[in-house]
Amino acid sequence: MKITALLVLKCDSDSSDPIILANASDVTHFGYFQRPSIRQFIVFVGRTVAKRTPSGQRQSVQHEEYKVHAYNRNGLCAVGFMDDHYPVRSSFSLLNQVVDEYQKNFGESWRTAQTDSTETWQYLNDALVRFQDPAEADKLLKIQRDLDETKIVLHKTIDSVLARGEKLDSLVEKSSDLSAASQVNMYLVNCIPYAFQSYKPSHITNPKLGL
Repeated sequence: MKITALLVLKCDSDSSDPIILANASDVTHFGYFQRPSIRQFIVFVGRTVAKRTPSGQRQSVQHEEYKVHAYNRNGLCAVGFMDDHYPVRSSFSLLNQVVDEYQKNFGESWRTAQTDSTETWQYLNDALVRFQDPAEADKLLKIQRDLDETKIVLHKTIDSVLARGEKLDSLVEKSSDLSAASQVNMYLVNCIPYAFQSYKPSHITNPKLGL
């Protein structure tokens, strides 16, 4: 079980992109040269999902062996990147706690934020370490009663959370969160596995290989 990242964002009701208020990630389980692109992917996907999570809603988006969870409370949105083995209920218990702590520490000052914050919020870094064990998040359930009141919306893919007519490729191209190299890497990650799965060389006919 693994938490890769936790983010807090300001989500306006208009069409503007959410603003990053706090960001903590642990990408040490990825290859060294992958890490800059992974950090950019986290911001891009986190912003994309947060923007499409209505106020008062909790939703989860499946992406391969990972889930992106988001909880929007009156425009203050917490997003978590967990692997598929991290319990959903524990994930939202943690996100609820993150929103509580952010409001306790910063009050309503986040409403005036205009640009992404690059300052470290130590609580979020500590939470990323402490709550790697879902049992720690489960302890929060005893004092959080509102999780049962809100249905969690589950999306099987990132594409399914997008509005009709939106395309992920177009969002990638327009995003300022992704460098040119990261955009290329994202294209390769999405397209090359499919190409290999569907490609069967015509000159190979060995039935033992299933070709």
